Amino acid sequence: MNADDTPIYGVMAEFETPEAAAKAARILREKGYSQLDAFGPFPSNELAEAIGFRETKVARCVLIGGIVGGICGFGLQYWASVLDYPHNIGGRPFNSWPSFIPITFEATVLFATIVGIISLLVLNRLPRLAHPVFAAPSFVRASVDHFFLCIRANGPDFSPEKAHELLTSFSPLSISVLREEDSS
Repeated sequence: MNADDTPIYGVMAEFETPEAAAKAARILREKGYSQLDAFGPFPSNELAEAIGFRETKVARCVLIGGIVGGICGFGLQYWASVLDYPHNIGGRPFNSWPSFIPITFEATVLFATIVGIISLLVLNRLPRLAHPVFAAPSFVRASVDHFFLCIRANGPDFSPEKAHELLTSFSPLSISVLREEDSS
């Protein structure tokens, strides 16, 4: 399979400032391009807002994991101290919840951490050792001083020629057509 037969991932443009990339992203979204990605050396709220970035589900997963961990930690102690092996120590009630607090807290932190790591990996589809954007000639600058805006090909009515022409109108430093990596 040669390079021309490989499906197109998208078209990416390189910009010198986050403002230029954000301006281009806003115009692209107005023209109906909703499948946009942005890359840069530091976070830019303006650029994130321009590409339509939404908050991730990782925080919600961590909260749910923490709640489940707290319930499990408390439930295990309750079951062991009250139901399975009730033992009267110092005249305290079997359900002495103040003594359950340290384990409940530790179980909450443990479950939240484990669920957070797993959800981060799953929701971001990691580990992904190769990505089409890495093939762009100047993409190494994304971690130094330039910003990149990618129109992904999975959007409605995507045309590489039209996307290239539209990106050219923003006077970027460079434009690259990205292709999916060869899976063979």
